[in-house]
Amino acid sequence: MSIPNAFYAQSGGVTSVINASACGVIETARKHKRRIGKVYAGRNGILGALTEELIDTSSESAAVIRGLKSTPSGAFGSCRYKLRSIEQNEREYRRLIDVFRAHNIGYFFYNGGGDSQDTAHKVSQISRTLDYPITCIGIPKTVDNDLPFTDTCPGFGSVAKYVAISTREASLDVASMAETSTKVFILEVMGRHAGWIAAAGALAQRKKGDAPHLLLLPEVPFRRTDFLERVKQTVQHKGYCVIVASEGLAYPGGMFVSAGDPEGKALSMSAGKDAFGHSQLGGVAPVLAAMIKRKLGYKNHWAVADYLQRSARHVASATDVEQAYAVGKAAVDFALAGKNAVMTTIVRHSDAPYRWSVGEVPLARVANVERRMPKAYISTDGYGITAQARRYLLPLIAGEDHPQYDAGLPVYVDLNKRIIAKKLKAFRI
Repeated sequence: MSIPNAFYAQSGGVTSVINASACGVIETARKHKRRIGKVYAGRNGILGALTEELIDTSSESAAVIRGLKSTPSGAFGSCRYKLRSIEQNEREYRRLIDVFRAHNIGYFFYNGGGDSQDTAHKVSQISRTLDYPITCIGIPKTVDNDLPFTDTCPGFGSVAKYVAISTREASLDVASMAETSTKVFILEVMGRHAGWIAAAGALAQRKKGDAPHLLLLPEVPFRRTDFLERVKQTVQHKGYCVIVASEGLAYPGGMFVSAGDPEGKALSMSAGKDAFGHSQLGGVAPVLAAMIKRKLGYKNHWAVADYLQRSARHVASATDVEQAYAVGKAAVDFALAGKNAVMTTIVRHSDAPYRWSVGEVPLARVANVERRMPKAYISTDGYGITAQARRYLLPLIAGEDHPQYDAGLPVYVDLNKRIIAKKLKAFRI
């Protein structure tokens, strides 16, 4: 019997370190050529499996694969595509198995967040239903840090570092101009229901009272009157106010603040839903800015970190890079050890010194479960974080892992992305 091949794919919003996980998978698989044949990467995630667009990673040199570790974004292409249940769409599952069978794929490694782990879980189930043995291992990835059963999610530490740095630097700018110019600065960051990224902004503080002065977290219902009073008090006391706001900030009734100011009827920048059925967010900063200008009259500026925060490989956390590689490597090690239908995790053993290892959790327990900020991590007034949260966050942004530079710019690898010959008929998605 021929040696089985592996399928690896990236899913959901990419990060500055997801390719480090890909590097971990591919380099480790190459060390076990007697047990794993080739590693095929799905072009644009699970879509690559459905359309039979499989990238042959064996056509890439060892140097290029190693270069993935310091290259941001999704090198093989990602997607937001949710597989429905087998009862709803058996056709797609049968197609996956047909492609796996046609290309002798015996290992399935899916690198993504909660919805992606749900996909990996479904594939593990359908392999049994359709009697095609395949080992399924989930690899965690999400800047939101909202996957359960893992101490942190690869991708988050680097975003946290970027936000903390950006907040500190922007705060110095605002402070220097506040006497005659801008009084309020708002930085909007990602975070649909979990405020981990906004919380990381607090790491910019060196002593009590430093900026950022207010964190706006999805876990804390937004109360407009109280917020405006806090902004006013901060400006009166400090001379300026710096705010870090999660895109998923919501009123007590659940309405996203980005949808508009009920009183001022500020227009929303967000609209529609993504392929996973989530509301597309973004636009909380201009709503808050309009609110402040109208009620308090302060000159203000706002910025949306958006893709910049998740693609900033030049300031990636060394801890994050190391962990991203480790969960990819462990996925292959676990598969070869006979484990199946699990997701690799990060297990914390101590804060200082920071010690961790790679663990595992059944995919059935992870799929579609969202972890939010614990109440113990949020300050009593709801506008900051506690010492416990700081102890949790600080190790995750530790260390620098700079890419190589040439002509003043980072050097990132380009892949051949050679698609193997198709064996099946075209499939309409």
